[in-house]
Amino acid sequence: MERAEILKRVIGILTEAQDVRRAVETGRDEDAEAADTPGVATLLLNEMLPSIRVPADATPQQVAALVAEALGPALHTMVSGFSLAFTSLAIAHDSGRTDVSSIEVLQELALEVEAGTYDEGA
Repeated sequence: MERAEILKRVIGILTEAQDVRRAVETGRDEDAEAADTPGVATLLLNEMLPSIRVPADATPQQVAALVAEALGPALHTMVSGFSLAFTSLAIAHDSGRTDVSSIEVLQELALEVEAGTYDEGA
């Protein structure tokens, strides 16, 4: 999965988390059906993490090496995405911006990611 796609999915996870928090704060009950289905965060994480094939005769050390090799880049990009989102939200907060909501900050970040602003080497 491309770096930009992972960054956009991280923004999606944070956006969903805000929706969940808002629902709890306003006392909205979630449908029982919705509780039985995986959330957007779960679906996005499943999409972002690569599949790993492990030979049946692999030693524990080989399994560990395969997992680290497969997950390392994806986890690094996800952590970078969460850090980027946090920094964007923190800058808006620390500068005293009251003209934008956190959702609007995340939407602007998503547009910047789509435009290639945060591509590696950019």
